[in-house]
Amino acid sequence: MYFSWTWLFWPWFLAIALAGYGVYCLLKHNRGEANIVEQLAIVTSAFTWLTLVPPPHFNGYLEGWPFVFFFIYHYFFFFNVSVRKRLYGDYFSREHDPKWDVRPAAFYRILFCVGVMVGHWLAAFEGPELHLTPGGWSNFGIWVLIMMTLFMQYHSTLYLAKYSEKVVVPTSVVQFGPCRFVRHPIYASVMLLFATYFVALRAPLSLLFVTAVCVLYYDQKVKLEEHMMIENFGERYKEYMSKVRYKFIPFVY
Repeated sequence: MYFSWTWLFWPWFLAIALAGYGVYCLLKHNRGEANIVEQLAIVTSAFTWLTLVPPPHFNGYLEGWPFVFFFIYHYFFFFNVSVRKRLYGDYFSREHDPKWDVRPAAFYRILFCVGVMVGHWLAAFEGPELHLTPGGWSNFGIWVLIMMTLFMQYHSTLYLAKYSEKVVVPTSVVQFGPCRFVRHPIYASVMLLFATYFVALRAPLSLLFVTAVCVLYYDQKVKLEEHMMIENFGERYKEYMSKVRYKFIPFVY
């Protein structure tokens, strides 16, 4: 027997109100006026509409993996902040150089945000009803993927942070840890996180869709970043590129 928790504490008006507040906080953040609570509200509202809203819309109730990934998404994306705080606190050892704030064209950023959102809704539509998702040892592989994702994100951030200013401005070509296998392990870990969620919901077509969206966006982003790295480190980074051929997926791409 499965109880519809959504009827108790997840009515639509609450989800819409949270989304509205998240948009308000995002506008403040773009003006540089958002405080810590408002920045957290942006993240929470986004993850709510990725993991908590789509499944009950199609299933009529909420349980299982969407709950789990709501918290995993938070934990994952705050690794970067926690590592910065631990290594640097709020102190910049030198003035931040804005040339390293690399962002693809607005078209690709919008495509990525919309594509990720659409992918999560497609997964909720494509996957079986939540009570049909197998439990027990059949989910052991998913927990392995979750731990691999968190491990990759944390150690990628940690290694890059030791050789950069605030994990943003590199001071050396990092060739340790996950960087031995792919050139952009942080982006690869984001893709693996989304992939794990879609595997948990048994949504293979949505997995292919969101993987294509991520590859398209991050490919544009790393082109700009690698141009900056070559400009800054020259032959050292070219040697690293020749040694580590794959950008995101070992032996694939």
